[in-house]
Amino acid sequence: MKRFRNILFVADPEKVCRSALERAVLLAENNQAELAAVDVIPRLAPGFRLCDGDTTTEDLQAAATEQRLHRLESLIKPYEPRLHIRVKVLTGTPYLEIIREVLRSKHDLVIRPPEDAGWFGRLLGSDDMNLLRQCPCPVWAIKCKGSGSFRRILAAVDVDDSLRPEAMNHAMNLRILEIAGALALSEFADLHVVHVWDAIGEILLRGAVVGAPEADVAAYVDQVRERHASYLAALLQQVTGILGADAMDFLKPKTHLRRGEARRKIPALARKLGADLVVMGTVGRGGIPGLLMGNTAEAILQQVDCSVLAIKPPGFVTSVALDG
Repeated sequence: MKRFRNILFVADPEKVCRSALERAVLLAENNQAELAAVDVIPRLAPGFRLCDGDTTTEDLQAAATEQRLHRLESLIKPYEPRLHIRVKVLTGTPYLEIIREVLRSKHDLVIRPPEDAGWFGRLLGSDDMNLLRQCPCPVWAIKCKGSGSFRRILAAVDVDDSLRPEAMNHAMNLRILEIAGALALSEFADLHVVHVWDAIGEILLRGAVVGAPEADVAAYVDQVRERHASYLAALLQQVTGILGADAMDFLKPKTHLRRGEARRKIPALARKLGADLVVMGTVGRGGIPGLLMGNTAEAILQQVDCSVLAIKPPGFVTSVALDG
């Protein structure tokens, strides 16, 4: 399935992540897509001059750009016989310049190795999180450790309780499953689908005000669970119409209906399964253009210890301006 057409690979300035670059190249080949590689360097403050009096800020900026351009060209050289990769050095704040490049060149996927997240040992750092919040296209943070292949892919769908086919989250759920399914097919990977639910009204029914009989409480919980199970089954049926019955029969996705908090259940399941990749949505409810990532999604992303492919809902508009 040819899903992505214009891929942007973001090089890590501190280390060479061959598995991430190899993933970008393979995906570009399989999708017959264009591929660009960029690096981002800081913008030096204007007016600076070295003590020799001749070297200006502009000279230093140009020299740094040239150095990083040579590094990029060396990085992609082994792949030149396979496909053409455009290279470019951007100047400024990394996540802002990456998003502006996405807007300028109409990229439909960003691939980058995660930055060093520092003391907490998390997969994602602050620049990664800003990119995940505001980049209008999917962002794939590929963990550099490991073989680079994906054996188990976990798709996390729908963390709210609307369950309406016309809801924004429903459209995003379909997109998540479509992309996760296509990747699982190309990787010959196991596909797992998790949907987290909870019976919010149970506490009220058990409380002193209502005091419902235990049988009524249990019936209510069963009804809520069945509603979510039916939604998940209908969602997978719709994805079958997108990917095809033969593809879904080959994948045989394993479903996981978990009760509780998504921020706890999804990372725990990813660890239990030994997932190599989590595909999930990163925008909270409401459908507001430029809405920042929801707290639940951010909590999940900070706990998983594997590669992450973050999806935005159709119609998402970033608040990052092209000129700035």
